[in-house]
Amino acid sequence: MSGEGPSLRERRRVETRRLIQSHALRLFAERGFDDTTVNDVARASGVSAMTVYRHFPTKEDLVLHGRYDHLVAAGVAARPADEPPVRRIGRALVETVRDLAGSADRELLLARLRLMVDTPALRARHLDSQFATQQAIAAALLGDAPEPDAEFRVGAAASACLAAMHVALTRWAREDGRPDLPGLVAAALAAAFGEEFGDDVD
Repeated sequence: MSGEGPSLRERRRVETRRLIQSHALRLFAERGFDDTTVNDVARASGVSAMTVYRHFPTKEDLVLHGRYDHLVAAGVAARPADEPPVRRIGRALVETVRDLAGSADRELLLARLRLMVDTPALRARHLDSQFATQQAIAAALLGDAPEPDAEFRVGAAASACLAAMHVALTRWAREDGRPDLPGLVAAALAAAFGEEFGDDVD
C-alpha cells in the first residue's frame, strides 16, 4: 500500500498545515505580521497553539513554509548538461515560476511575497532561504562532493540568478501579481546577464 500515495494521516497533516497557513496569511494581511500572535492564528484555525508550533516551528515559518527548492533543483538537473551554469539555472528558474504562476498555489505565493516584501523580519529570514536554494542548485549541478573551484563558480552563478529573480518577485508582489511573472524573471535575468532567458526555454 505504501506505493499508492500519501496515507490518510499524511493527507490530514497537509490539510491542517494549509488551513493554518491560510488563516495566518489572512490575519497577517489584515492586522500586520508584528501585531498578530501565534495564539491569534491558532484561534482562527480552530487548533491549539501547540498544533501550530508542531507544523510551523517559528512565526516566520507560517509565511516562509512552502519553499520550492526541490522544483528548482529538478529543473536545473533536467537542463542540457552542456549549457553554461547561468543559462541552465536561469532557464530553470523561469520554468519554475511559470509552473507556479499557473497553479492553484499562485495566490498563496503572492500573499507570501507581499508579506516578505513589507516585513523586515521576513526579509532577513528570506536571505536564509535563498542560501538553501543556492545549495540545492549546487547539489543538482555538482553532486554531493563538489570540487571547490566548481562549487565557487556555481555558487556565484546561482546567487546572481537568485538575486535577479528576487527583483522580479518583488516587483510582481508590489504590482499585485498583474505582470507576467515568468516574463519578469526572464527580463531581470536578461538585464543582469545580457542574454535571453524566455521564449525558447525547452
